[in-house]
Amino acid sequence: MNVNCNLTFIDPNVGWLLVTLVGKWTSTHHKYIFVRTDVNSVTNWNAPLVWEGTFDPVVIDAIYKKMDPRVAVVVFAVGKYTRFLKGFLESGEKHFLIDFRVTYYIFTDNEKDVPKVELGKGRKISVVTVPSANRWQDVVLGRMKWATITIDKQIRNEADYLFMMDIDSVFHNRFGAESLSQLSAVLHRGNYKKKRTNFPYERRAKSRAYIPLDEGDYYYTAAVWGGYLEDMYKLEDAKNGIEAVWQEESHLNKYLLYNKPTKVLSPEYLWSDYDQIPADIKVVRISQLIKDYKKVRPNGGR
Repeated sequence: MNVNCNLTFIDPNVGWLLVTLVGKWTSTHHKYIFVRTDVNSVTNWNAPLVWEGTFDPVVIDAIYKKMDPRVAVVVFAVGKYTRFLKGFLESGEKHFLIDFRVTYYIFTDNEKDVPKVELGKGRKISVVTVPSANRWQDVVLGRMKWATITIDKQIRNEADYLFMMDIDSVFHNRFGAESLSQLSAVLHRGNYKKKRTNFPYERRAKSRAYIPLDEGDYYYTAAVWGGYLEDMYKLEDAKNGIEAVWQEESHLNKYLLYNKPTKVLSPEYLWSDYDQIPADIKVVRISQLIKDYKKVRPNGGR
């Protein structure tokens, strides 16, 4: 099938190829590429907005495998959250950056609860001990501090990319090299269809996370985000003594407003078992689990 198309390279890291056409394109190396007309596949600052059907997984993996990157995954399993480790790790070994070098850095106050999981070649677990917490908010607020310390002491010598992820999640489908970039952020499943004025940004001017009503691009989740190691330092410096409305997530959104992501990932890259799956979500790659917060959080509640 022959069609007219525009080919635009919009990702300087790997020569991300945006194919703007309707229909399908075939060659000796590609079986097909379906073009999504129901979603935006590029941001207004020309960064890729990644959905199922907007990339060729074989090609993108092949490009990154030539670079042979080392990927760190940072998760916090403090208190009763260690119960989620087994499902996260086992599903990650089925779907997360398969055949890439990955180290899971597990920050926990209970090392003996870290399960033994069979890992693929070039993949390993590194346990980092952290203090227990009396409030779940303190765990969230302390994540970047402890991650930054460990990056300085250890991770900077062992990884090129780093993902921060919530442990109470399970992978269901491919989460591949299309997610890698200098700074990758995920659209929040509950806010990606809302107008900017309805985003749950921090609106108190005294907070460093403050975003005015007339500013903002998207609302991003803090439960999955990643990038180059050096970019992960900067969020910790963006805080002050005021606890923002959505803690780390509020500061992340402020940071990403003025430091645009080089790649934006659709809500496929973090859905929730609490929510029905709409038509524009063709595949759920990782999803947050349903849980009784009173049983797993030290001070209960959501």
